[in-house]
Amino acid sequence: MGDVVEQRPDGEAGQCGVNGADSEPEIVSDAMPADSGRPGTDLTPMSPAPPPGTPGTPGAAQLSQSPQADPEQLRQFHEFQQFQQFLRFQESRGQLSTTGSTELAPHQQPQAPPPPSKIPGWLQWLGKKVLGWLVFFLLLGIFATWAFNELFGSDDDNSTEAAARMGGGTYHTEELLAKEPYEAVRKVYDAIAQEDPSTNRPLIAEACGRFDNDNGIQQRFAENTGAHPDCRQAVIALHEQVTHVNDYAESIFPRWYDPDATTVRIDSCDFDIQGGPALGVFTVTEVEMGQWLITGHEPGPTSCQATSTEN
Repeated sequence: MGDVVEQRPDGEAGQCGVNGADSEPEIVSDAMPADSGRPGTDLTPMSPAPPPGTPGTPGAAQLSQSPQADPEQLRQFHEFQQFQQFLRFQESRGQLSTTGSTELAPHQQPQAPPPPSKIPGWLQWLGKKVLGWLVFFLLLGIFATWAFNELFGSDDDNSTEAAARMGGGTYHTEELLAKEPYEAVRKVYDAIAQEDPSTNRPLIAEACGRFDNDNGIQQRFAENTGAHPDCRQAVIALHEQVTHVNDYAESIFPRWYDPDATTVRIDSCDFDIQGGPALGVFTVTEVEMGQWLITGHEPGPTSCQATSTEN
C-alpha cells in the first residue's frame, strides 16, 4: 500500500502549514506481516489445477468442501464428467474401440471399391484384330453365297424336295397334283411365268414336280424345250423368255374331255399362247385320288396360234 497520513492522538490530522517543515504530513509504511520473511512472500503464484478425476485429484465433493474451491475448477470438472459419460455411451453402442479411440472399428470403416482390372495393351490390340478378321470373313462368306446364287442359281432344298415329292411317287398317298388334266398343264405355264420374291427365280418345284420323274419325263421336257441339262435349268431359261406374266400364266384354260378317259393329250398350239414360248405337247394321266400327272412330252414350235377349235 502507499504512504498514509499520521494521525495525532487527538484524532485530527496534522494540518499542512504554509511555510513550516511541520506542515508536511508524516509518511509511514504499512506494517509487514510477522510471518513474512521478506516483502511480497504472501503473493505466491497459483499453479494450474490438474483435471478432476485423475489420481491424486480431489473429487467433486472434496472440491466443493475445500476452502480453496474455485468455481472455474468446478465447471471444468463437470465438463470432464460429461465427456466421460459420452465416451461410455458410445462404447456401449459399439461405435468406439475398447481403447476409447474415436476412430471407427475396422469392420465399420467403408470398403473402398476394388481397382478396375487393366487389360494389357497388347491383348486389346490382339482382340481388335481377331474381331476384325471374323467380321471380314463373315461378310466375305455372305457375298460369296450371293454371287454364287446369282451366277449359277441356288438349289433350294425345299424346292428340290417338293419336286421329288410331287413327281417322284409321293402323290400316291398325298394330294399334291391338279384334279383336272388341263389344269395340270396350265400350272406348268403359271410356275414358269411367276417369280419367287425370296429367290428372284421362277417356281421350279411347282413346274418340274408335275412331271413323272420316275420315268424321266422331267429330263425329256428339259431336252425338248431347248436341250437344257435338266428341268431346273429349262424352267429358268424359259422364265427369261416370258414377256407378260399374266397372259402367259393363263395361256392354257379348261376344255371338254371324256370323263371316262384316263389319259389326255394336250397340244400347246391348240391354244393362243401369248407372253412367252409354247411348251410342246403334253400327255396327262390320271393317278391315285383323281390327280393328273404329266406322263409324256413331245417337242413343238415355240411360237404358235390356236389351230383347232373346241370339241
